[in-house]
Amino acid sequence: MTRVNAEAGAKRAAAVAAALAAAYPDATCELDFTDPYQLLVATILSAQCTDARVNTVTPALFARFPDAMALAGADQVEVEELIRSTGFFRNKAKALLGMARAVAEHHGGEIPAAMDALTRLPGVGRKTANVVLGTAFGLATGVVVDTHVARLAQRLGLSAESDPEKIERDLMELFPPAEWVALGHRLILHGRRVCSARKPACDACLLAAICPRIGV
Repeated sequence: MTRVNAEAGAKRAAAVAAALAAAYPDATCELDFTDPYQLLVATILSAQCTDARVNTVTPALFARFPDAMALAGADQVEVEELIRSTGFFRNKAKALLGMARAVAEHHGGEIPAAMDALTRLPGVGRKTANVVLGTAFGLATGVVVDTHVARLAQRLGLSAESDPEKIERDLMELFPPAEWVALGHRLILHGRRVCSARKPACDACLLAAICPRIGV
């Protein structure tokens, strides 16, 4: 697929940013957390699971394993039972233990605040790293591209790509770094509340006047 026209994309991006900022001025991550460790764990658990469900599971998990050092010494079966309702619990437990042990071994139990270090941890890809860096550390290293952001980027004509990293590249070119973190939060909220995958509420959408509705 070809890249969208740069000039048209830039104009649309500015309009999209303004409209989303007006609609969701306080948008933030909907996962409950108090520190980078908790956000990293919650983000890993959120794969193919709702944030609301993750938020019902993490209090008991964090009470039992309050930091990466504690989780590094956990029994996988116990972790599996604590996170079972999030789905794919065996794979997620394996990823959590691998992540925690790597953090304990290579980072003294502290979650690293760098993209390359985070993405070297088991179970942590660029999307998860962007969530942690942007939301827990306040570092704009990129744009979180989940299924909602990918869908909206295409429908809004902000990217003609299907690969998440290529979509992120396009968004990073269209929006200034100061907007990257908030942009991700706002697109996710809009995707959940209005621009759903199967039945987008175009008639009630604040972006209707500027949206080319690609693929809708």
